[in-house]
Amino acid sequence: MEHKRLGITGVMVPEIGLGVWRYSGGPGPLRHGIDLGAFLLDTAEVYRTEDVVGETVAGIREDVFIATKVAGDNLRHDDVLRAADRSLHELKTDRIDLYQLHSPNNSVPIGETMRAMESLVDNGLVRFIGVSNFTVSELRAAQDAMTKYPIVSNQVLYNLKRREIELDLAPYCLEEGITVIAYTPLGDGSLATRSGSTSDGGMGALESVAAEVDKTLGQVALNWCTSRPNVIAIPKSNSSERIEENINASGWRLTPEQVRRLDEAFPV
Repeated sequence: MEHKRLGITGVMVPEIGLGVWRYSGGPGPLRHGIDLGAFLLDTAEVYRTEDVVGETVAGIREDVFIATKVAGDNLRHDDVLRAADRSLHELKTDRIDLYQLHSPNNSVPIGETMRAMESLVDNGLVRFIGVSNFTVSELRAAQDAMTKYPIVSNQVLYNLKRREIELDLAPYCLEEGITVIAYTPLGDGSLATRSGSTSDGGMGALESVAAEVDKTLGQVALNWCTSRPNVIAIPKSNSSERIEENINASGWRLTPEQVRRLDEAFPV
């Protein structure tokens, strides 16, 4: 498993983590993924899966990097603190490695939210602060509101079929040393499913590259995501077999020419 630095911290995380949105596989597949090196687990209070993450990491907490999120409706100062307390309880841990704002909330001053987030770091309950679904302007405002700690990540939708972040957000994050955490990196699952026709636009190119490198479609799609220097991906699967397949999207690289062909086949 290849690793990348989280933001401007010195902490290294796997470039393929384990997403648990709509996850129903129980602790077993997640433990299998951790054993194979995917020790970053990403959840959220609104996912209702923090409890299974807590079960999964029991006895191996020091070997796992836990990311979770506070809901956009809970961004008032005291609501953030209460949400973090609930998440810590569900996760059965004394700290959250990466605590993220799940979405912006324009009705709450970002400074109020970030004061609460920084106090969580001050008190040792959170190690790093991130955001999710933030635009460049929202990210700048959040950065400007920080007084002590950096924003280390922005978790956003990113895959071969949804490349909008490349227009402005991805370059900004790269310049600022902010890790992009790509959620839904296989799209609706169609990026891991053969079309049956090599003339099927982008899918034809994906299938061609997969044949060249002797990898699955999903592995190529994930490797394309992580070919970007500051991007990690958090695919979700309920099965150990598919989790293992996803993890094996790391440890090798598409060539620049193969990346270019995929870029052309799936235009922004």
